[in-house]
Amino acid sequence: MAVDLLLGLQWGDEGKGKIVDVLTKNYDIIARFQGGPNAGHTLEFDGIKHVLHTIPSGIFHDNAINLVGNGVVIDPVIFKKELDNLAQFNLDIKKKLLISRKAHLILPTHRLLDAASETSKGKAKIGSTLKGIGPTYMDKTGRNGIRVGDLELDNWEEKYRSLANKHEAMIDFYNVDIQYDLAELEAEFFEAIEVLKSLTFIDSEEYIHKAQKDNKTILAEGAQGSLLDIDFGTYPFVTSSNTTAAGACTGLGVAPGKINEVYGIFKAYTTRVGSGPFPTELFDEDGKKMAKIGNEFGATTGRPRRCGWLDLVALKYAVHVNGVTQLMMMKADVLSGFKKLKVCTAYKYKGQTIEHLPYNIEAENVTPVYTEMNGWKEDLTKMNNSDQLPKELNDYIAFLEKELETPIKIVSVGPDRKQTIKR
Repeated sequence: MAVDLLLGLQWGDEGKGKIVDVLTKNYDIIARFQGGPNAGHTLEFDGIKHVLHTIPSGIFHDNAINLVGNGVVIDPVIFKKELDNLAQFNLDIKKKLLISRKAHLILPTHRLLDAASETSKGKAKIGSTLKGIGPTYMDKTGRNGIRVGDLELDNWEEKYRSLANKHEAMIDFYNVDIQYDLAELEAEFFEAIEVLKSLTFIDSEEYIHKAQKDNKTILAEGAQGSLLDIDFGTYPFVTSSNTTAAGACTGLGVAPGKINEVYGIFKAYTTRVGSGPFPTELFDEDGKKMAKIGNEFGATTGRPRRCGWLDLVALKYAVHVNGVTQLMMMKADVLSGFKKLKVCTAYKYKGQTIEHLPYNIEAENVTPVYTEMNGWKEDLTKMNNSDQLPKELNDYIAFLEKELETPIKIVSVGPDRKQTIKR
């Protein structure tokens, strides 16, 4: 049995959590394959809003097994808080939630290192969420990291102390004013470790392999977005892992030939959190309107998201890099009431018009070329059938499908799982 992937195609915040929640009934296993707790997946159903950071979005479905894969980095403190928030729902966490022994742990000193590094950059800071994710991946590639499986060893606390001491020396090297009480942070950390140790640890690559042989249906859930990929994103304003389709292979131990459907999620417009280039960003009333109607604030950080028109140059790039087989458009309802819509179909780049994403898309190099379309005024949030969608929205969808050469199979018209139209 092949593995299906669900990925964000922009700078994150596309609404992946909702779509995983909608699709979960079709899958036996939901597996998270990369990233850390800077990712916030928001689910809304039965009048309740849920925000998950590390736990896969299938946790609320009765029959789904949820796997945190080896490519993920876990902050035990944040993980414990997530579990505390889930306690009211009487979920069988030990049975429903499995943790890869090869997943790396975020230590308190990783977060301090993140803060020290970002502070030292001054105005050149990259907009880190300060969750310690970058330093944790640095230790992973530097072969210094502590993994979940280490918690089963007698000497794991010695490994912890050795690494934490190294981190404190590095913090001193940055020579910035970072105030912290490590003893207090460690007390919270070790308490959370005991909670983590009560969960089910597995050799996840073997588990996935056996599940495939047993014809289990598996959905791999990405975090962040393709334009934040460490290799293919808008570097250096990116995350520290591979958010594209290839990351599912390395983050779960799945062979490339075992990937089947690749679901690509995108907003009907574009948003970005933090620093970095954003060619279609709006600074006018249209941008403010998108942000207000779309409630564009980070699920994890609360930071306001920058808003702009849909960038098809960047979206095509993400579709190609990921091998997307079908698309899902989120937040179409937010664009209701805009008299005219714009879609970026090319860039003016160093005196030329180009239709591909170049090495550098900073504002001094790139000017978007727009195609203008008619908007729609209808309220989409009560619609439940594609036949009810206004003509202008159907024209918008048809235009995007032609440009992207990929079908749009789902249109989301609101945050609730019921507000999802299949085409």
